[in-house]
Amino acid sequence: MFTSDMAESRQKSVVLQGLDAGMFGEILSYIYSGTLHVSLDKVQPLYQAADLLQLDYVRDTCSSYMAKNVERSTCMDLYKFADVFFVDAVQKSCQQWIVKHFTEFASSEEFCSLSVNQLTEIISHDELDVKEETTVWEAVVRWVQHSREDRLHHLPSILPHIRFNLLTSDDKAAILEHPLVRKDPGNSEFIRNVVQKGNSGPKPRLGMITEMVLLFKEDEGSNEILFMNPREGKYISCSYKPEDLPPVASATVTGDNDIYILRDITEEDNGDQMFLYKYNYTENVWQHAGMSSTSNLLIDEEGTMLYYQEDLIEVDGILYYIGITAHHESTVVRMRKYNPHTDQWQGCAQLQFNEHLDVISSALSCGPYLFFLTKKEVHRYDPSQDQWSKQTKPPLITQIGRLETSPDFMKR
Repeated sequence: MFTSDMAESRQKSVVLQGLDAGMFGEILSYIYSGTLHVSLDKVQPLYQAADLLQLDYVRDTCSSYMAKNVERSTCMDLYKFADVFFVDAVQKSCQQWIVKHFTEFASSEEFCSLSVNQLTEIISHDELDVKEETTVWEAVVRWVQHSREDRLHHLPSILPHIRFNLLTSDDKAAILEHPLVRKDPGNSEFIRNVVQKGNSGPKPRLGMITEMVLLFKEDEGSNEILFMNPREGKYISCSYKPEDLPPVASATVTGDNDIYILRDITEEDNGDQMFLYKYNYTENVWQHAGMSSTSNLLIDEEGTMLYYQEDLIEVDGILYYIGITAHHESTVVRMRKYNPHTDQWQGCAQLQFNEHLDVISSALSCGPYLFFLTKKEVHRYDPSQDQWSKQTKPPLITQIGRLETSPDFMKR
């Protein structure tokens, strides 16, 4: 602008349209200091300023921050912003939140403000967390009736995304008699055509599942994971090619029914690193969770493997990686926590025993706390204080085993 023959190069002052003075101050501060401070109240105007000035790092940092802060109170605002500015990472994160909380979201006022393209994209998801397909139909009805005259003509483009093959005959009959369908004979005929094709069609949604218990081996080279249905007493065995199932150091199931496994990989530059993998239900594959790695807690500074156990536990959305190591006449419980909002691993307070513990020990979560059990003692970790405390001495525990409560698993 200033070095070319443009008119601004001859002006004493230039007005930059669409730039907030406060955000321009943040940009200048970053240019001189290399430090960028991002918060929810300014991330959107900061993204716009960075986009206008073509500062890719600032723009990408804002995009990443928004994607990691999608929740109930921010989802729709960020979704609309991402749609206007074509921020793919934020759009994807918002969609993932919506499909996971679809029943709750579909009853909100924000749901009715979706565009028709946003609505069809959401209800097309395999990962939509609904127990019955009627929930999707009822949500569509609510969306149309919010502005009936303007939206009724969109029904033919929306209906193909409803999985009529998952509905009962009674549900289908009720839909055919619904005023929205009966008012437009074309819509009614379309639904009848879909029904007549039979039950072949899209597979069940993620929410149409049954509760299972997850069992896995920590043996190196194991390529099988076993799921047990306690109610029916049945088992499902999932075997994978060696390259498709990373060696499992430990695994956990979160409150959101996500399965994570911890994998140990040796890198030339970084030594032994632990990586998190997440199970993709719809495709039955293990994928890198996209989380930063952390060093192996069972490896000392000299690269020597220390005896003997690793655990992965979730408490209130935070993942805790625990390594139990033994040195001579002592045992140390070392721990790091992963914060998904900052994508960082942080060290936690250690728990030390002045004796060599038997392998019979276990870590588990309960409410906002993490517990570590041995034959003789129970210790509680308080995340808010980063502090361990010994609990009242329990009766003698003769054996402690580890069993992961599993996520809901798709019926096959």
